[in-house]
Amino acid sequence: MHLAQPRLLARRRSRRARALVAPMVAAFLALGAPQAAQAKTVLTLYSAQHPQVVQMLTKAFEAETGIAVRVHSGEGPEIANQIIREGRSSPADMVFVENSPELSLLDAHHLLASVAGASLAQVPRADSAPNADWLGVLARQNVLAWNPSMIHRQDLPSTLLALAGPEWKGKVAIAPSDADFLPLVGAVLHTEGEAKTLAWLEGLKRNAEIYQDDEAVVAAVNRGSVATGIINNYYWARLRTELGAAHTPSRIAHFAPGDIGNLINVSGAAVLASSHQQPAAQRFLAFLVSRRAQEMLGKSSVDYEYPLRPGVAPNPLLAPMAGLHPPAIGPAQLGTDRAAARLLQRAGLI
Repeated sequence: MHLAQPRLLARRRSRRARALVAPMVAAFLALGAPQAAQAKTVLTLYSAQHPQVVQMLTKAFEAETGIAVRVHSGEGPEIANQIIREGRSSPADMVFVENSPELSLLDAHHLLASVAGASLAQVPRADSAPNADWLGVLARQNVLAWNPSMIHRQDLPSTLLALAGPEWKGKVAIAPSDADFLPLVGAVLHTEGEAKTLAWLEGLKRNAEIYQDDEAVVAAVNRGSVATGIINNYYWARLRTELGAAHTPSRIAHFAPGDIGNLINVSGAAVLASSHQQPAAQRFLAFLVSRRAQEMLGKSSVDYEYPLRPGVAPNPLLAPMAGLHPPAIGPAQLGTDRAAARLLQRAGLI
């Protein structure tokens, strides 16, 4: 009896020690768990924005939050159609595109989740989805690139529709298969109706030199292959940065105030309703319109778009937003690209 007592006491002490240590270990593991989970979070972004811009943003987001972003890239219509095919089984958590019609198309298929109100409040309400299912991030404007060695400024057209006239045969370049051309067609369709839009496109087919994308258009205008070209503003700015002022004889011009040719396109992002990582995905959207990200975009020598967050200045190479004089056509009026694409096909441009 007396010999067994020390062993009994030892077992009791061991049990008491385990009872004291167990809560400490549990607390330690609990404290470490959120960090481990956050470090393992990987979001999938389907992107139709410029790869350099997306890389800059995703790296900054990961450095700030610890959340990694895997990127799948493609053209806007291609990305939208892929998500529609994948439906609720899509591996994408977010989508980020250059033009709003792709987001409107996804929204029409009920594939997007509502954006957090705090994120929507960071940019003008008219630049995001009317039903709050996607978020405006950046803007760019359609302009006319022109070469002073081939045409005088006073001879430039005051309206976009004038470029379909016979006097412009061989003097204008377009990239109808570029995704950036679709919203412009959509804007003409909204304003002029189907018959006039088709007639305009048929006139462009007769007149225009056709290129693969806006980058090829602005390069052709700059080297003197064609007098003018319809592009988005940032392509000219990027070319000038790449070549330098001395090797960029081309210029950009705006159409008359309020003309369709001055259309402003909104680049936006959304969270997919099927994402299993909603909080992290919403956090990425919030980052895109944060002051830090918007200032990065405004100062970037890669992306020459207009930050939508009020108070954030664009790159100095861009004309002030207040002087752009766009038509009163926003994302809500542009809708999807479907009707515009059908008209481009009917006109034989794609």
